Amino acid sequence: MVTRTTFDQALKSLQQDILRMGSLVEEAIARAVESLAKQDEAMAQKVIDGDAIIDELELEIDDTCMKLIATQQPMAKDLRRIATGFKIITDLERIADHAVDIAKIAKRIANQPLIKPLIDIPRMAQLAQKMVKEALDAYVREDVDLAHRMAKDDDQVDSLHNQVFRELLVYMMEDPRTITQATYLLFVSRYLERIADHATNIGEGVIYLVTGERKELND
Repeated sequence: MVTRTTFDQALKSLQQDILRMGSLVEEAIARAVESLAKQDEAMAQKVIDGDAIIDELELEIDDTCMKLIATQQPMAKDLRRIATGFKIITDLERIADHAVDIAKIAKRIANQPLIKPLIDIPRMAQLAQKMVKEALDAYVREDVDLAHRMAKDDDQVDSLHNQVFRELLVYMMEDPRTITQATYLLFVSRYLERIADHATNIGEGVIYLVTGERKELND
């Protein structure tokens, strides 16, 4: 009983560490896009600098998962819970990397007049950030329905990405001087689309955790 209690506490601590990492990642997304919209180099740099903390936390959680498998030899759902933890931190780390990519672009174009008001890109960011939050909520609650509902927002993110692509392409065709910045903004849109994809991956991990089935969302 003591061993099981200790193991349950370790699993709870693992979950809390994953949520802490998720919170930092959500903040990185929001700050990266805000730094782009406000052309705030200092804010962008904070996102870049903060990535080291996220990377370090990923390594700590990874180490915890490995130790739990080695020392507890978990079976069935306990093993799925740890495996899902591995998967979630991998996706969160990649999301954080994309936030850094956006922040680096924000720094590159900080001193240039924006070729167009940023409307759809912030909308994409809000949706992507919401997806990450809901994916983590689904993980905590072991809520398969929420995982499915969250994943449906990916279609809207994809639609906005396509819209951004079309609009920026027109800008580039009409005025070659916009090509460099438009290309950077296309990258930002693509990074946000990938963030939404990683949130969907987390949702798939939740389904695996609860049901033991590997199911693709938005296939």
